[in-house]
Amino acid sequence: MPWLILAFVGLLLAGWAITRLGSLSPEQARTLLTCGAVVIDVRTAHEFASGSLPGVINIPLDELRRRMASVVPDPMTPVLLHCKSGGRSGMASKMLRSMGYRQVGNLGSLARAQAILGHRPP
Repeated sequence: MPWLILAFVGLLLAGWAITRLGSLSPEQARTLLTCGAVVIDVRTAHEFASGSLPGVINIPLDELRRRMASVVPDPMTPVLLHCKSGGRSGMASKMLRSMGYRQVGNLGSLARAQAILGHRPP
């Protein structure tokens, strides 16, 4: 039971940091992942096919506004974004906030996302 309270407090703090700062630490990202965060890779389909992380959803940046509501219908669901270098995921983060998503974090580059998620692309 105490771990549940700690997880809830961690989720609240991570959500606050994402809302205020836009970027997050690896620990904050891992907390959100344990609480059901959805990870989205905003690279092109071709880039995604050349190597991606297990369980990550590909929605290219230019399709994000059109497809996001069908993939993540609840704007309170934590969303973590990444791309090749962090630039497109930064733009995607701003876009999602403007669409009403409240817990959006930028993991940055594919390499940083790999390090945080503990995966290597196939």
